[in-house]
Amino acid sequence: MHSVILTELGIIITSNDDNGEDKIIKSFPFSDATGQYLAVKNKEGAPNEMIRYLKEMQVGFLTNDESLLEILKKKDVDSQIMEESQIEQIQSVKPQWLIDGGFAVDQQDALSKLREFAVSLSSTKVTQVSESPDQHIIQAIKSLDEIDKIANAQSSRLREWYGLHFPELENLIDSINGYAQIVIAGKRENLTKQTFEDAGFPESKIQMLILIQEKSKGGDISEENLLIVQELAKQILEMHNVRKNLEEHLKKQMKAIAPNLAVILGDAVGARLLAKAGSLKKLAAMPASTIQVLGAEKALFRALKTGSQPPKHGLLFQHAMVHSAPRWQRGKIARAIAAKAAIAARVDIYGAGLNETLLEKLNVRIDEISKKYSEPVYKEDNRDKVEQQKQRMHRYNTDDDYYGGGGDNRRKHQKDRHTGYDDGPKKAKRYRDDAYSRGNYNDDDDDDDDDELQSRWPQQQRRRQQQQRRRPMFNAVCDQCGADCELPFRPNQNKPVYCDNCFNNDGKNSRRYKDDYYNDDDDARDRPRERGKKIRNNTTAAKNNRKKGKMRQRFGRKKSNSKRR
Repeated sequence: MHSVILTELGIIITSNDDNGEDKIIKSFPFSDATGQYLAVKNKEGAPNEMIRYLKEMQVGFLTNDESLLEILKKKDVDSQIMEESQIEQIQSVKPQWLIDGGFAVDQQDALSKLREFAVSLSSTKVTQVSESPDQHIIQAIKSLDEIDKIANAQSSRLREWYGLHFPELENLIDSINGYAQIVIAGKRENLTKQTFEDAGFPESKIQMLILIQEKSKGGDISEENLLIVQELAKQILEMHNVRKNLEEHLKKQMKAIAPNLAVILGDAVGARLLAKAGSLKKLAAMPASTIQVLGAEKALFRALKTGSQPPKHGLLFQHAMVHSAPRWQRGKIARAIAAKAAIAARVDIYGAGLNETLLEKLNVRIDEISKKYSEPVYKEDNRDKVEQQKQRMHRYNTDDDYYGGGGDNRRKHQKDRHTGYDDGPKKAKRYRDDAYSRGNYNDDDDDDDDDELQSRWPQQQRRRQQQQRRRPMFNAVCDQCGADCELPFRPNQNKPVYCDNCFNNDGKNSRRYKDDYYNDDDDARDRPRERGKKIRNNTTAAKNNRKKGKMRQRFGRKKSNSKRR
């Protein structure tokens, strides 16, 4: 089998001998290694001598490069791609192939030529990227945005500074250029009707400005400060002229390089999307869903992380059709514009010219959205679920037929009705059967109904959790009446214990107030009882008991009283 091997310095043709080893039969060195190598990689063509030689051989070939494979197939040369293992083997011994092909003298010469080729290739690619016309569009739109930021900041400073002298202008003049022209004219005493006319104000506003000029309450300004303020005003006017020239240049460039994108998105929005994507080629490779959210990356990844609503649009919000549309239509219009913008970018990258049908179809789609969604559309399913939830809770609290009654009736039958989580599905089924008969049940809500119904017995769930965490009890004998009792703590021979009856009959029988308890600490008698009460009331268990209205303190109970309170 014959092989055609593409290297950085030329093309090598080999054939297998009887021993299965590759033998070089012909080599075609590149006169311009970088240029001819890129021509093959870009599928622009291969050396003509090599193509003629391969056709004369009239055999099949294996090649190590996809681009070279397509070129050979276009030239009617029977060829196939090599296996991955063969390609990796060629790459691992690339210097040796260069030596055997006559492109290098020895190993050192081969490595030196490969290094020179890599440097030349990198320089060529950098030059190609720099010469790309869409990069100039990107720089133009970025300059335009930066000029706007600088002009807005300087105009704010100009208004604040000159406002000390003529504060009434702040609320009357919105135009930055008009305000700057008035500042250049000098102090308010020097302003004339001709000054306001040159600034482009209408007659009605001119009369108002003349009237306010005479009654201004601003302070005087020195000549030195006025010169600096006028210099700021001149810079603002210069930036305005630069911005105007940039807009015209950007419009021409977009019309020449990306006419379809400019028609669909507009010059400014199309250029900003180009800048965000990096180039027209990268933008053409993006799907419409990515173009739709370009510029809203933070909101998108926040939605992916937290599960919140994803953004409907990014830079496309600046499109006139999107930001002027009602709120509930913006997402659909942005999706339609992004779809057409993706097609427009692909048409522009391959130079097919202006396609007028794209804008026509986009207008038709936007008209459909405007008519179909003239009013906001609410999720009726959610409304129905809310109403059904209210009905279920009402039945749970009032209706015996559904949930066994409410209030005292429900508490009376707790032991029979609440036996665990199995009651939830039973009651859900009972509700579903009734909903089927009424004709208002949806099968998609099965899981939601079961979860909602099972979560409606929080008291029973807390009681079950308390039983699972039940503390161990210890047997003891009451020191007052001698009856057997159970204690939730291990008895101590140095301290007395009491049963429930003895403890409840006389609150002062608590071990905190017994004389035996203070035998070892005489000073403890003098401690105020309120301090002990405060300590007991600040425990977590005491706070929880106060919330329930069941503040109780007891240390033991009789064995006969098996029901735990």
